[in-house]
Amino acid sequence: MLTAKLKDYSAALMLTLALLVSAPPIYAGQPVIWQTGSRAELLKGDARGISISDTGVLTLAPNVAEIFNTQQAFVWSTAIDGQGNIYLGTGHDGKIFRVGADGHGALLYDAAELDVTALAVARDGSLYAGSSPDGKVYHITADGHAEVFFDPGDKYIWSLAILNDGSLAVGTGDSGKLYRVRSAGAKPESSLLLSTNQTHVMSLAVTSQGDLIAGTDPGGLVLRISPEGKAFALFDAPLREIHALAPAADGSIYALALSDSAATSRQQSTTVAVPQTGEAGGTAATSVTITAIDEAGNPIQAAATAARSRTDLTNARSVVFRILPDGGADVVWSSTSVTAFAIAPALEQGSVLIGTADKGRIYSVTNDGRDTLLLQSTEGQISSFLTRAGQMYAASSNQGKLFRFGRETVAEGSYESPVRDAKLTATWGRIWWRGAGKVELQTRSGNGERPDTTWSEWSTTYRNADGTQVTSPRARFIQWRATLHGGGAGAAAWMEDATLAYLPRNVAPEVLSITSLPFGIGLQPGAQIQVDPNIESSGLDPSLFGAVAQVAPRRIFQRGARSFQWQAEDRNGDTLEYAIYYRALNETTFRLLKDKLRDNFYTIDGATLADGRYIIKVTASDAPENAAGEALSGERLSEPVDIDNTPPVIRVAAGQPVGSAAAIGFDADDATGKIKRADFSVDGGPWTPLFPDDGIADSGHERYSVTLRTLAGGEHTVSLRAFDSSGNVGTLSMTVRR
Repeated sequence: MLTAKLKDYSAALMLTLALLVSAPPIYAGQPVIWQTGSRAELLKGDARGISISDTGVLTLAPNVAEIFNTQQAFVWSTAIDGQGNIYLGTGHDGKIFRVGADGHGALLYDAAELDVTALAVARDGSLYAGSSPDGKVYHITADGHAEVFFDPGDKYIWSLAILNDGSLAVGTGDSGKLYRVRSAGAKPESSLLLSTNQTHVMSLAVTSQGDLIAGTDPGGLVLRISPEGKAFALFDAPLREIHALAPAADGSIYALALSDSAATSRQQSTTVAVPQTGEAGGTAATSVTITAIDEAGNPIQAAATAARSRTDLTNARSVVFRILPDGGADVVWSSTSVTAFAIAPALEQGSVLIGTADKGRIYSVTNDGRDTLLLQSTEGQISSFLTRAGQMYAASSNQGKLFRFGRETVAEGSYESPVRDAKLTATWGRIWWRGAGKVELQTRSGNGERPDTTWSEWSTTYRNADGTQVTSPRARFIQWRATLHGGGAGAAAWMEDATLAYLPRNVAPEVLSITSLPFGIGLQPGAQIQVDPNIESSGLDPSLFGAVAQVAPRRIFQRGARSFQWQAEDRNGDTLEYAIYYRALNETTFRLLKDKLRDNFYTIDGATLADGRYIIKVTASDAPENAAGEALSGERLSEPVDIDNTPPVIRVAAGQPVGSAAAIGFDADDATGKIKRADFSVDGGPWTPLFPDDGIADSGHERYSVTLRTLAGGEHTVSLRAFDSSGNVGTLSMTVRR
């Protein structure tokens, strides 16, 4: 298959190149190939009626039907009875809706509290509802009559569960208590089953063996509680909150854990949602996490780009664990960017469904960690799941709705890719893909970052998977849309590896800066890592074989040298070559020093130029990667630089013995530069620095005076030297007699 795939790619690329050659000369000669094949890249797009496998294959998704719209912002809790009636607890109006098996729904009860955070249906069909804040548990009859069944005095009722003996388990916050309530005549009997030493009992579930399982916050504990109230820790998660529990048919338990950052954002949101209570935690906290979701701008929902193991829980935002019957625990799924809020065993045994705040998406994940984007809803978040008779029900928030889906797939689904930024106005080549069945692609383009009314309309349909010329107008941005059709004879529709070729407009390179080094510093090329010449001759991009480190040039001493380094860029990414020119400051014509340079530095031997001030010009050209006549270039001029190869001239101004000392005066003159410093030495001794008579060396003419005291009798040799700013040195020796 790989060989065939490479052949298809090569054939399509050759056709693309043939088309691009005829493009106007303002376009660069090297096409860019945009391949959308990785799953991480595909998840950045929008899937409507499309599933995305763990290997990046697009197929038709399960058919999702909207059953009921609560007209409320959030659905916090769900339950289903034996007749197929589904109950939805909402916020922030505290309403409970009943949706019949026929799909018709109506308001059942309007609670006094803001949120209905937990629901449970007893074996006799009785409905129990937990509210928050100022938590109470209501018993609600089929005709909507409600009465307070249990009032524990706790702030929040987070979770409810029906035990095997028919009693009701109640998990609360912010005291982290677990109660058991029994119907006993006219008045229920309640007892404290367990004080967990946690802040919240967030989730409850009852296994097929009748075990009561509880999830806590902030310790992240999964507890098994005996009928006597003895707790045994099945699992201690590294994240703070066990948000949901889902027992599976094989005896294992799926546990959804949320990180401290997710819990913190939820707690901060509660204060805004329920200002009159002043609480820092609660159901409303979860709601604001949902409302904060902005598909365009919420960074915590951005798809992860770095490859990571699902067992690496560093910075994990949400994790699904599978607690095995033998006591072991595996990480089934984790994400550093996506917040999950609901889990349920999938219809296919050995998989779990995960409802997220990532564009209201539902993922199906196998126990060995292979996750598929099963479907994407129309709402902001999937907050709860229910299962009945081979059908899955999903409740959403933003807006609060109820959906139903099963194994049946949609007749048609579409996928919109992420927007591709060509960085420059581009001409489009061909688009091709791999797939089977009835698959159609379209493209649209524009010059705004987000598709809007200023973009072009969707193009005509491309049906040839081997490659079709893109008809969208030239622009900076482009996007493709795939439509898969089901039904009919032949293979089921699927596609992968959509690839589009384009040619950005050729832009002239730019020389950003030129830096001149001090006199006497020469530059030599460093020992560069050699690139295999067969790579370039094969036509492949060398960057595919890894980045090649560029070694900075080595600095050496070189008398009279003037070295230059420059920075240049090419927005097309073309390989650049350089030419360096010079002219005297009072001239107008530049003369070439060196061309076809690939290094971004050059050293001038000062002896090759006369003393004076010069302007250096560096020209950068993209000719190595563009056809003849289509290359562009950019240039930059340096600031004036000096070339000075003539040493200072030293002349004796005066010199005669005075008593026991000799006074010597001398002048140092430099025709081009400035005198930098001077030294003297007596009889070959060490050099001693001198300061000019005016106190500072800052001109081309300086006078120095030397007073030699306590010289012994006889002849003495005094050596004088002066340096100019270019490093040239002038010397003079004279004899002093004592």
